[in-house]
Amino acid sequence: MKGVKPFLDSVLRNRLATHLLFWMGLVGIFVSLASLNSGTIKANVANYLALLPVQIGAAYLLNYYQIPKQLLKKKYLDFFIGFLCSIYVFTVIGRLSIIYIAEPFFREDFTQESLREILSDSAYLFSVYFPSVYVYALIMLLIKAFQNRFREKHKIEVLQKEKAFNELRFLKAQIQPHFLFNTLNNLYGLTLAKSDLAPEVVLKLSEILDFILYQSNEPRIEIKKELELLNAFIELESLRHGKKLNVTFHHKIDDETVTLAPLLILPLVENAFKHGITPTTKKAEIVLDLKVDGGHLHFIAKNPKGFKKSPKSIPSSSSGIGIRNLKRQLELNYPKTHDLRVLDNEEHFEVQLELDLV
Repeated sequence: MKGVKPFLDSVLRNRLATHLLFWMGLVGIFVSLASLNSGTIKANVANYLALLPVQIGAAYLLNYYQIPKQLLKKKYLDFFIGFLCSIYVFTVIGRLSIIYIAEPFFREDFTQESLREILSDSAYLFSVYFPSVYVYALIMLLIKAFQNRFREKHKIEVLQKEKAFNELRFLKAQIQPHFLFNTLNNLYGLTLAKSDLAPEVVLKLSEILDFILYQSNEPRIEIKKELELLNAFIELESLRHGKKLNVTFHHKIDDETVTLAPLLILPLVENAFKHGITPTTKKAEIVLDLKVDGGHLHFIAKNPKGFKKSPKSIPSSSSGIGIRNLKRQLELNYPKTHDLRVLDNEEHFEVQLELDLV
């Protein structure tokens, strides 16, 4: 069974094989049905084989020249005249094929019509032979219309997926310089102060960048890797801020192998530190809570408002490159299966994220 699908795929990709199967299948079906009705197998086989070249010619002329080259290019007069002429020509040839090729095989005593009689009886040709000659052409037309519709739909889907993929790559690329700029800014401050923490901060930063640059290129990663990244970032921030910072990080994950799109939670954590700690902050309490249960993720990041002035003068937790980026990533990765809320309380900001991972 494993080799059947590749074989069928190769046949369907072969245009000649597909057309041969089309004609063999239709002829077999029509001959069988006609034989069941009349019981004269020899006569039906002779008639269908005699008409087959005419039917093939009419089908390919209509579907590969008259419709695409004339009708679809709005050459309506050329199409109308050409189609009427082709109907007359093909029905005449069809009638000649039946009389002079097929009927001698199963009829003994009969009078053959003359060419003049055949050419002059256009009403009989149209009423009897037009359906017989053009039935395959119409079936082919329907199949081609369905194929074209399917290909267009598939093409649009591929383009949409490529667009979404490229946009996601761009969004991830944005995260890297944004995060690096913020961290290097802080590292610069430590080096100016000649802090002994600078080397350790550089080491932690290298670990985080290794993940962001090399381990987050997959569309999905296990949540335990995202958890390792969050812990590394929290350790980095704890080193930088020391006693000014108190971080509580609760996490309860029922299955650490469940996957999610990378770098979704980091912007929320980074935002909590960015807006929860200022040079005037004496003690910042940042609370992070991550739960994954049955494929449903719930994350909360809570940070104090690190300012004394009116909240309107300070950017909210829902602004900035990181959060705007995150919102777009959620729309692309988890359409209609995510919920991101920002709560602006009197003393703190709280961001809540819910995702259906499976």
